[in-house]
Parts: sequence; C-alpha cells; structure tokens
Amino acid sequence: MASEIHVNDVGTKFLVTIKDDGVAVDVSSASSITMKFKKPDDEVISRTGTLDSTGTDGKVYYTTIAGDLDEAGLYKLQAVVSLASGTYYTDIYSFKVHCNL
Repeated sequence: MASEIHVNDVGTKFLVTIKDDGVAVDVSSASSITMKFKKPDDEVISRTGTLDSTGTDGKVYYTTIAGDLDEAGLYKLQAVVSLASGTYYTDIYSFKVHCNL
C-alpha cells in the first residue's frame, strides 16, 4: 500500500494503464502521452507522461515535480494517449493530497 500523498511531495509516481474494453492497449508507438491533473481549486494542469516499460502493456506514468501538488484536497487524474489508430483516455482517478504539520 502506498503512503499518503502530501502537499509539496516531489517524486510521487502516478502509474496508469491504458485500456480498451478492459484490455491493455499497446502504446509503444504513442505520439503523445499526457497526464491531466485537476486540482481542488478546479485548475487543470497537463504534464507529459512516459512509457513505464516498452509500452506493450499499456502502462504510462508521470512523476511529480515541485509545484504539482501545491494544495491539499481532492485531485483527479486522467491520462490521454494519442496513437495512429486513435486517442485513448483512461478512467478518471481521484486521490487525496493531505496537509503537512
């Protein structure tokens, strides 16, 4: 189980799998991978994602940098991958960012 995510955490890895009808999509030839984060204040930020391995398993990730998790509250995450065959969107995931002491 992962630890809690806190305000100003850097290096938190968000890993998602691109699926179509429940089956992982081969994203090895993706022309773009975007990870969209919706912050508690409704601001949406887009970050460039990376293949987790070869991409044949559909897994992509983003590792946070300074300023990404700058407020406490409920965030949402969705990955978007563009391939020659189409554009794929993941489910929308929610996660909580906790305050620090």
